[in-house]
Amino acid sequence: MFYDFANLTKTLDSYLDIGVPFYDCIVMKDGKMVYRNMNGFTDAEQKIKPDGKELYNIYSCSKLITCVAALQLLEKGAFKLDDNLSDYMPEFSDMSVMSEDGIVKAKRPIKVWNLFTMTAGFSYDVSSPWLKKCREETAGACPTREVMKYLAKEPLWFEPGEHWAYSLCHDVLAALIEVVSGQKFGDYVEKNIFDPLGIKRSSFKRNKFVESEIVNQFEYHIDTNTYSVTNKGNELQIGFEYESGGAGCISTVEDYIKFEEAIRKGDIILDKETTKLLYTNALNQKQSETLWENARYGYGLGQRCPKDLQRSDFGWDSMAGSLHSIDIENGISLYFGTHVLRHTPLAQRRLELMQIAKDILSR
Repeated sequence: MFYDFANLTKTLDSYLDIGVPFYDCIVMKDGKMVYRNMNGFTDAEQKIKPDGKELYNIYSCSKLITCVAALQLLEKGAFKLDDNLSDYMPEFSDMSVMSEDGIVKAKRPIKVWNLFTMTAGFSYDVSSPWLKKCREETAGACPTREVMKYLAKEPLWFEPGEHWAYSLCHDVLAALIEVVSGQKFGDYVEKNIFDPLGIKRSSFKRNKFVESEIVNQFEYHIDTNTYSVTNKGNELQIGFEYESGGAGCISTVEDYIKFEEAIRKGDIILDKETTKLLYTNALNQKQSETLWENARYGYGLGQRCPKDLQRSDFGWDSMAGSLHSIDIENGISLYFGTHVLRHTPLAQRRLELMQIAKDILSR
C-alpha cells in the first residue's frame, strides 16, 4: 500500500531551519518499514550527510530499555513493585528529606514502584556533594552499584510518593537490576534484550573506542538559532564505569526501532500484559500536578502515556533531541534520531511526529 509521507518529510525538514543539524527517522507499520528519511549534515564543513549507521548518545531514550529490563525480572519474581527499595539496597533504609523545617528523617520508605514512576524524591543533580565524593573516592570509576551508597546520603527533595519529579530514579533502577540479577546492568541488558533481538551496536558500556565512533554531538544556541560541535561525552555520566539506566545507552536508529518493534508486538522480550504497565497512567492526582505536560499526558513506567482517549501512543525523548514513540493500538513504531543538546524549539515540536504519521497511515 502506498502512503504519501510528504507532510512528514516537510515537517522533518523544517527542523533543519530551526537549528537541527541533521536527522534520521523511521516509521514502522504492522512490522513493515513504511518510511525512512535522513537529511542535514553530520559534519557541515565536510558536507557529510547521515547514512543511517550513526551511533548516538540517546540519553533518556535509555529509560524504556531500563524499565523493560526491570519488568523482565518482575515477571520472574525477582522483586515486587511494592517492595521497599531497602530490601535490596540497605543504604536506602534511613533516608532524609528536605522540608520547610530543614532536613528531616523521611516518614515513608522508597518503594520499587517509586523508581519506575519517578516519585521516589531523588533529584537529577549528578554534581551533588555526595556524588562528587563518590568520584573522588573511586578515582572516577563510580561503578553503578557503588554510586548508590553515596546517592543514598543525599536528602530527598520530597517524601517518597508525594510528587512526580524527573530524577535519577531509573539509574537507581539499573542498580536494582544488578542486585537482583547478579550481573552488571549492561551485561544483563545485552544478554536479555540486545542479543535476542539481534541488536549489535547498542551498549551501556563506554570507553574511548566507543566514544570515538559516536557521531558528532552538537550544542544549540538559542540566541542565534545556530549550533556548534561539542564533545561526544555524556553529560550525565557520573564515572567511567557507571552504566546509567536513565541516560547511558549508546545506540543507532536501526537498533532502537528493533527494540520498539519487540515492545509493540509483545511476547518477545516482555509479556503483552506486563507491557501494559508501561503505557498505563500510574500517577495519582497530586503526583500529576508536577508532571510536565500533565494536561495532555499521563505517566506510566518511565514513559509519557495516554491520559484519555485522545491519543493511544506512548514514548519519551532525549536531551539530544531523539524521540521514540509506540502506538500498539494502531501498529505503529516511530524513532526520530538527532544529536543536538538543549534544543528547546525542537523539544516543543517533536511530539507532533507520531500524530502526523498516524494521520497519514489512517488514510
